[in-house]
Amino acid sequence: MRRLAGRAGAALLRTNVHLVTAESCTGGLLAATCTANAGSSEWFEGAFVTYRIPVKIRVLDVSELTLARWGAVSEPTAREMAVGALNHCDAEMAVSITGVAGPGGGDVSVPVGMVWIAWAMRVPTGVRIVQTARHEFAGSREHIRRAAVGAALEGILAILHD
Repeated sequence: MRRLAGRAGAALLRTNVHLVTAESCTGGLLAATCTANAGSSEWFEGAFVTYRIPVKIRVLDVSELTLARWGAVSEPTAREMAVGALNHCDAEMAVSITGVAGPGGGDVSVPVGMVWIAWAMRVPTGVRIVQTARHEFAGSREHIRRAAVGAALEGILAILHD
């Protein structure tokens, strides 16, 4: 994963794009993976770890209506987390991750392993969502968290065409 983060960092540096993360179920693992690489301060802006719902609302401005209607593990919430991260820093790209890492906490509609990821870019007219992805990872809590981080990094590379 560290090598993948290094590739993402090189692509961000090459395109002069700075990254901010907004994480829930990964608890900062994406940020830690990015910053494990020397020189990451040249492309990594910062991170928001908004594990509980009230923090998503206060820190990232995720709408209470979105959370009530769609839940914390949903595409709309992932989108609002990414936009909120960009609105609270100077980065040009945000990636957000929200999901259920388990082993408990899932249900029929949102099973353990379900993860939503959103990537957003700052553009001259504001912020636009570049892409969202829904995943259902299997395995242990650690495997699900690592798989989510890997998917987020792969998304950065795809968006930057690396």
